[in-house]
Amino acid sequence: MAEAFNDLTLPDEKARRYEVVAKEIAAVLAGEPNVVARMATVTSMLANSFDHYFWTGFYVVDPLRGDELVVGPYQGTLGCMRIAFGRGVCGTAAATRTIQLVEDVHAFPGHIACDGRSASEIVAPVFGPDGALMAVFDVDSDRPAAFDAVDRDWLERILAATFSHPV
Repeated sequence: MAEAFNDLTLPDEKARRYEVVAKEIAAVLAGEPNVVARMATVTSMLANSFDHYFWTGFYVVDPLRGDELVVGPYQGTLGCMRIAFGRGVCGTAAATRTIQLVEDVHAFPGHIACDGRSASEIVAPVFGPDGALMAVFDVDSDRPAAFDAVDRDWLERILAATFSHPV
């Protein structure tokens, strides 16, 4: 299945590309219960499907601390190891349980610069089958204002389909 995806020619139009990638993610992950494998696959497939993605990955709620995120599966340059709830874009998404779409990370109060080349960011909360926050999905771009409502809507759909339902 992975080889077929790697050879797939994706549509140029962003919403249509997300639609195709979402279907491929669902097909690849069908029946796979391991959360780390699911996160790694989502990260890889999305990171390799969109040119405006610079850093892509998960920050997982640390079960021992509850109010802190720890880096999970990702693709890109070295990520921050831990982020407190309420701190930076990822911590804000975790604390508020709402998606954060930031056109200019340098203007975001308390932004954490894990890589100074990041210019814009989108972070979506990830909820498990029990409805509890399990992680945030973070995508940075080295382009200003790289993300929009299309990215927001499709990331919410993909993450809900992948993690909010029991396998």
